[in-house]
Amino acid sequence: MIDLLAAAAGAALVFAATNLDDIVVLTVFFVAARGTGRPRPRDIVAGQYLGIGALVAVAVVAAAGLLVVPDPWTGLLGLLPVVLGVRALLTRSADDEPPAVVGSLLGVAGVTIANGADNIAVYVPVFRSLDPATGLVWLLVFAALVAVWCAVAALLGGHPRVVGLVGRAGHWLVPAVFIAIGATILVTSGVLPHLARLLT
Repeated sequence: MIDLLAAAAGAALVFAATNLDDIVVLTVFFVAARGTGRPRPRDIVAGQYLGIGALVAVAVVAAAGLLVVPDPWTGLLGLLPVVLGVRALLTRSADDEPPAVVGSLLGVAGVTIANGADNIAVYVPVFRSLDPATGLVWLLVFAALVAVWCAVAALLGGHPRVVGLVGRAGHWLVPAVFIAIGATILVTSGVLPHLARLLT
């Protein structure tokens, strides 16, 4: 029993440490859903599960030695949030509603994968060290915490101050958040020096 609790605590700690920035992204999605109806809340939740599930699946397969993750090339996924943010800035409407940077389940999943691509570097060695029973505990904890993350983001996305802030500045704030996330992924992944070496 103690081993199971320790495994659950370890899984919760790793999930929280690697997905803290997802709270910001999910909150932006829920605020946009309140203002524009896109993406729908169920698409946000399903997209988050799909994105996190894809990341974990890649990590598990890589941990089993069946896949080599091209590091740091996964950092190129940071281009997705940048493109989405720039597109939202260029197509923003004249009203005060925050732009729907992403409007579908697959869009939410894509941003989740892009934002969490660096998580794979943490997950692979962890899952490589776990026995099957402990690995199952980790997967269950991850699944439960995705629901918690979505619930927290939905509460934040409905908070009057958050809604008011996004309502006043959403036309540039929401795209700026996505651009900042994408730029952070590109810079911290180390992919830019690799690209520079290829181009010289």
